[in-house]
Parts: sequence; structure tokens; C-alpha cells
Amino acid sequence: MLPRILQSWWAPRRVVRGLSAMPERVKLVVLMAAMLIFLIAQTPMHARAAALDPSVPFEARMGGSLLAVMFLMPLIAYAVAGLLSLLSRATPWRLTQEDSRLALFWAFLAVAPAVLLSGLVAGLIGPGAALTLTRALSGIGFLMIWGAGIAALARRA
Repeated sequence: MLPRILQSWWAPRRVVRGLSAMPERVKLVVLMAAMLIFLIAQTPMHARAAALDPSVPFEARMGGSLLAVMFLMPLIAYAVAGLLSLLSRATPWRLTQEDSRLALFWAFLAVAPAVLLSGLVAGLIGPGAALTLTRALSGIGFLMIWGAGIAALARRA
């Protein structure tokens, strides 16, 4: 899995096309693995924030993140994938629900190493140019991989 994640940064279409036969239960595992990495990535930032402002303890911050990342984000991801599939009907390129989920969930997992780096920078360095750069890298990488996945899986109507 790790080689495919790294390869997604320079050949995302080929990687996503190769994963197109992935069963639905594995797609859910991919999404939840990505969300777990995102939760872990937030730990240094919350530790720093709790040390600077002890009025909200670290455990409360992580509890809120746990709720948001592990429970709400998967629901939002499914909704976004469904909406994208629905909107694709207005274009000449059709994207099935399954393919839409694969493109989005794989983009989350593929960008997870950059999110981990961003979390470390947020916790160790704090706000500044380095944090802005790593967050921009994560965001642009996500959009690039997700867009390439959509382009690889969309079929002409």
C-alpha cells in the first residue's frame, strides 16, 4: 500500500485506475485509515495549544478531534462522493458512486503523509510560513490526486 501512496504523488491516474476493482469494504478501510492518520497528525498541534492555553485540556481537544475526524468526516466524505456522482450526470463524463468514493477516499489516504508533516510543523514550529507551506502542499496534493482519480475513473456517456 505504501508504494502506491507514494506513487500517487507523481502518477495518480495510473494508481487509481489500478485500484478500480477495489471492493466496497476495502474502500471503507482506506477511508478510516486516512481518518486515523489525520487524527494522529492533529496530536502535536493540540498538545501545543493545550500547553499554551491550559483552560481547554489536551484530552478535551483530542476528544473533539476524535468526534470530528473519525465520525463526522466519513459521513461528509460519503455525502461529497455521492454529490459528485450526482453532479457528473450533468456532464458528458459519468462517474459512478463507487468510482467517486474510490477517487475521494484514495486521495485522502494518499495525502496523509503530507498531513502528518503539516501536523508536526503545527505542533513543533507553530503558525508561520512553514505551516502555511505544508498545509498548502497538503491541499494542493489532495486536489491534484482527487482530480486525477476522477479523470481516470470517469467514463464518457
